[in-house]
Amino acid sequence: MPIKTVSIEAAQVDGFKIETRMREHIAYVDQPAAGGGTNSGPTPLEYLFISLASCIITIGHIVAKQRHLPIRRIEAHIEGELDTDVFLGKNAEARAGFTGIRVHTKIDADMSQEEKEAFLRDVDARCPISDNIHNLTPIEFIVE
Repeated sequence: MPIKTVSIEAAQVDGFKIETRMREHIAYVDQPAAGGGTNSGPTPLEYLFISLASCIITIGHIVAKQRHLPIRRIEAHIEGELDTDVFLGKNAEARAGFTGIRVHTKIDADMSQEEKEAFLRDVDARCPISDNIHNLTPIEFIVE
């Protein structure tokens, strides 16, 4: 079975601003000015949703090509709520993560609603980001 290792590097630049590097790309993570950042990039929470939306669209494109489906365009809008008091250290009772995530999709295709829903179920089952959100993935923290 082919295994792909994905890796990135991240380092604090200043305050909440973080520079991330992957392959030949650089992306910044930051907080809005109202949250103490400089608004230099999306927040970590927004990147989670960016990853999920992008994965769904990418896998959707792969599935459509493999099945020769008449899909012209896929769009995703993702939203969710979480208790910010947890990551601020004010509430230790609630989860730190989202209580739920809603993925609204628009699929421009000559397909019925049922066909689009079946297509999206298959995309969800094949999306690594979706899988990591649906299922517990062990995280090992190593201090160097």
